[in-house]
Parts: sequence; structure tokens; C-alpha cells
Amino acid sequence: MNIERQGFDAAAPDSAFRFTGTWREFAPIAFTNLLLTIVTLGIYRFWARARERRYLWSRTEFIDDTLEWTGTGGEMFKGFVVVMALLLPGILFLRFGMQAMILRGQAEMAGLIAAVLYIGFFYLMGVARYRALRYRLSRTYWHGIRGGGDPGGWGYGWSYLWKSVAGWFALALLVPWSMTQLWNERWNRMSFGPHRFESFADTDGLIGRWILILLSPFLVMLAMIPVVVALIFLGALAGFAAGGSAANPGLMTYVAVLAIVVATYGLLAFIGVGYFAAYARKVIDRLELGDLRFAFTAGSKDWLKLFLGHVAVVVGTLGIGFVFLSYRNWSFFIRHLEASGDVELESLTQSPDTSATDAEGLASAFDIGAI
Repeated sequence: MNIERQGFDAAAPDSAFRFTGTWREFAPIAFTNLLLTIVTLGIYRFWARARERRYLWSRTEFIDDTLEWTGTGGEMFKGFVVVMALLLPGILFLRFGMQAMILRGQAEMAGLIAAVLYIGFFYLMGVARYRALRYRLSRTYWHGIRGGGDPGGWGYGWSYLWKSVAGWFALALLVPWSMTQLWNERWNRMSFGPHRFESFADTDGLIGRWILILLSPFLVMLAMIPVVVALIFLGALAGFAAGGSAANPGLMTYVAVLAIVVATYGLLAFIGVGYFAAYARKVIDRLELGDLRFAFTAGSKDWLKLFLGHVAVVVGTLGIGFVFLSYRNWSFFIRHLEASGDVELESLTQSPDTSATDAEGLASAFDIGAI
């Protein structure tokens, strides 16, 4: 891959992106953040997030310069407080008010209000995804140039609502369509410097993988029929061998049901990893910024190794290792991200978009990521 800009030959042996961080460098940040978050009853988590990003961004190189994160914990905390103040009445109603109305014989009205609130929260989740992405781009600098996006996100919230519902409504067959369409719509409203992102993701190669996910429980049942019959037969043999006149099907039935459940979830996870790997490659491979073209090289095996590594780190450390998951996720993403094309640094100007001020308040409230 060769990336060239005027006056600079940035040909890299592997990729234009490079991550230079190490877990040993990250460990003091992670454990300090954990301690301070516990001591402050969770309030410090916003400042912890800012510290993590400053480190991860500073260890991420693109061509000849590192990224810079300029967001602060204070602005993220303020955004969260404002959003929670707006959401709190609805949350309190769902937690306490609905039960009180039902006890007073107003079940229909309580159900109607609850339905409206749930729809509203789902709508706000879409707004949160949009604004979180815009905020992170607006706080990311490279060569003094930052990203940005169109203001608002309220229109995207409606698209997120109806496209998500449409995706699941038709027997969930349109979920890949809704995912790719929402990705395109979100990124087509973002920018970095003077250039707009352009996304052309489609569902080619995704529909078949998604149908396998939907069919996986039925496939497991068909595959497990001989196993169930064998287990019941073995149970009968064991019963007669022990001198019983009949088999005890209880234990064998329990084992059979457990085997079906484990096999179903195992196959679902395996196929799901394959689908998500294909989806990530599809949407990133169809993403452009000016003359830059992006690509993502992680396959199903890479994602599976990441997931199993997460499990090993968390289980092996009795849960403490979860503080390293953000480091592992970021390094995985950067190490598999590639770019090709031309970058003319002299032509870069600052993003004309207004710097985002909502600071991920909605995303923090719903605990969702930007990507």
C-alpha cells in the first residue's frame, strides 16, 4: 500500500495506520482509573475514559503523525448529567409510576405511556449513536486538523427508529439492509478537515450469512436428533444394567436439553462472528475520505481470537482484566485498519463543522459506542 502526499513519501511496509502502545504502558492508567472510579462511586469514569483515549490516540500513528484526543472528562460528565436530568422522569415512571397506575385500575393508560416512552428511548438511542460519532471526530486531531459532522442528529434518530423496526419486522430478514443503510447515513454526514466521508456499503455477501444465523437453532435441532436418541438409548441401557425394569429418562432428558442449548448458542456465536466480520469488512471497505480509501483486514478467526482472548483475560484475572478490554479493542481495530490513496497535507484546512458540544451524554446514558 502506498500513500503519497506532496513532498512526503509515506509508503509503509504494512499499513498507513500503526499502533505503538503496549499493555505495560496502559496498565498504570487502567488500574488508576479503576481505583478512582470505585472510590468516587463511578463518577470518575468520564475522566477515566478521557485518560484512556488520550493514551490510545497518542499511540496511534497515521502516516507521519500521531492522533490527538482533546476531549475532557468534565465535558463528558456535564453532558451525561444534562441528559440524565431529561430522561429521569421517564425512567422513574417505568420503574414506579406504571405499577402505581396499574394498581389504580389504569392499566391501559399505563401501557400506552410506557409504549410511547420505550419508542422515545429507542429513538434517542439512534440520536446517541450519531452524536457520539460526531463528538469523537470533533475531538480527534491529526496535524492540527480535526473531524466533525453535520449538527443535530434528530433526523437520523427517526431513520434509526423506522429502519431498525423494518429490519426486524419482515422475519428479521432485512436486518443487514438496515445496518448498512444506517452506517451509510451516519458516515455520509461526517467529515475530517475539508473532506466529507462517503460510504457506499451494500448487503452483498451479508444476506446469506444472516440467514444462517436465523436458521442456526433449527439446524442444531436437526443435527441433535440423533444425539438425543442416542442419549435416551444409553439411559435405557444404564437403567437395565443397574437392574431396573425401565429407564430413568429424567437425567438423560436433562443432558439432552443442555446439549441442545449449548450447541445452539455455540453455533450461533460462531456464525455470528462470521457475519460481523463480513459486515465490518464490507462497511469499512466502502468508506472513503477525499482520495483516501479504507479497508479492514480482520477475518472471522481474528475476531474469534479477540473474543476468546477477552474471556481468558477476564476469567484468568477474576474479572479485574476487564480494564484492558478497551485497549485490546482499540489495538485490534487499528492493527487491522488500512488506507490507500493520496493525502496532500498542504491542502488540508480546518473542518467547517461546528465543534460538537453534547459530549456523548446520550451515548453514556444508554451505554453504547459510536461505531
